[in-house]
Amino acid sequence: MEDKCGIVGIHCKDESKNVASFVYYCLYALQHRGQESAGIATFNPDKGLNYYCGMGLITDVFRDYEIQNLQGSMAIGHVRYSTTGQSKLENSQPFVTDFDDGFIAMAHNGDIVNSSELRDELIGEGYEFKSDTDSEVICYMLKKEHYDNNKTIIDSIEAVCKKLVGSYALTILVNGELYGVRDPMGIKPLAVAQRGDEYILASETVAFDVINAKYIRDIVPGEVVYFEDDEIKSHMLESAGKCKLSHCMFEYVYFARPDSTIDGINVYQTRMHIGEQLHKLYPIDADFVIPVPDSSIPAAIGYSRASGIPYGEGLIKNRYVGRTFIMPTQEERELAVRLKLNPIKEAIKGKKIILIDDSIVRGTTSKQLLDLVKEAEPEEIHFLVGCPPVVSPCYYGVAMATKKELIAANYSVDEIQDQLDIDSLGYITLPALVDAIGMPKEDLCLGCLNEEYPTELPDDIEAETYYKP
Repeated sequence: MEDKCGIVGIHCKDESKNVASFVYYCLYALQHRGQESAGIATFNPDKGLNYYCGMGLITDVFRDYEIQNLQGSMAIGHVRYSTTGQSKLENSQPFVTDFDDGFIAMAHNGDIVNSSELRDELIGEGYEFKSDTDSEVICYMLKKEHYDNNKTIIDSIEAVCKKLVGSYALTILVNGELYGVRDPMGIKPLAVAQRGDEYILASETVAFDVINAKYIRDIVPGEVVYFEDDEIKSHMLESAGKCKLSHCMFEYVYFARPDSTIDGINVYQTRMHIGEQLHKLYPIDADFVIPVPDSSIPAAIGYSRASGIPYGEGLIKNRYVGRTFIMPTQEERELAVRLKLNPIKEAIKGKKIILIDDSIVRGTTSKQLLDLVKEAEPEEIHFLVGCPPVVSPCYYGVAMATKKELIAANYSVDEIQDQLDIDSLGYITLPALVDAIGMPKEDLCLGCLNEEYPTELPDDIEAETYYKP
């Protein structure tokens, strides 16, 4: 799987301040959510819009020069990984277009499942698209509602959200006014914090920590927030409270940083609980519990504490490896895995180990990983997974796979164990995962696990391209 996107917005009362550097730091903290492109848009009353986007990591895109030229006390930012749309500069965000003798800039985290239909309608009315993402569709829909129907920004947002099917968290900058929007199902996270005279919106609370901002609360599903008179103002969409809550369970299992808190639930504690649940389900006799770094470390600690089996580092992650290019041969693809992870042979050889990972999707990465571990000659390998079998694609912003590529959709657990050639394989069960998260099952999006999706899907959904490498 690949990460989703990360979004940030900052509203500062003092128009003489420049906040771009703080957006940069927030995006740096959210880099795990997207590594393909990054962008920042700012507003200055005298100079209007300033924005800059580029391909690569936030440190590759922005240098001191670019940050210094992004003047303004209002700003939004975005780090991206492709879900809908190709990996290219034209698809980087924030999207910017003219609006009311000024501009509108928007950053989007999510995926709109009816975006093709909405795009076709806009093209039929003369709109020209510079990208192939659903995020630009939302931007033009807002513009159309405002111009064609003479609506306020809030009313335009309301009208657009009625037409959107899917997931979205948005930060929108309109001529110096900042808005944050969260979809009525709450699939994507969004929260607000304060630091002095600044209000900050971000996908995860870790972005607040890095700039020493005080977390206030999560944006409620179906809520639009904006800022006036040094206060947070709120507008609830008409659909708020009428939709089934569907918080993405993968935020807790894999996507979010462990030092984040999402909708009142701490990610680190959830992953610790996943490890405890795995021990209840699979009380294995072993010498060491070893995580696949980094997202599985808390789960491995949880299993170790629950079982009394020592926690051990058996795999070292090279944290200086960026995105590897597409490898044309099998030998080179295996080399890419070795660049990222290397076993500690002395810690594994002759030992019975419990290896804990967050998920298995296609199964190819797991097989390559286990082949590496086997080279260290353990006596036994017991592979435990902190997510139930993924049997169906995600259509709400996770670049996962088609159903025919999902190993659990096509093979039983015993068959997967045989393919991986290990002593045992155990997935956490769905009830155990729900218990570990600590949120009612009916409030979680579990579509990729049980094919019970929170929205209707187009009949040709499998034909749609939700990730173009």
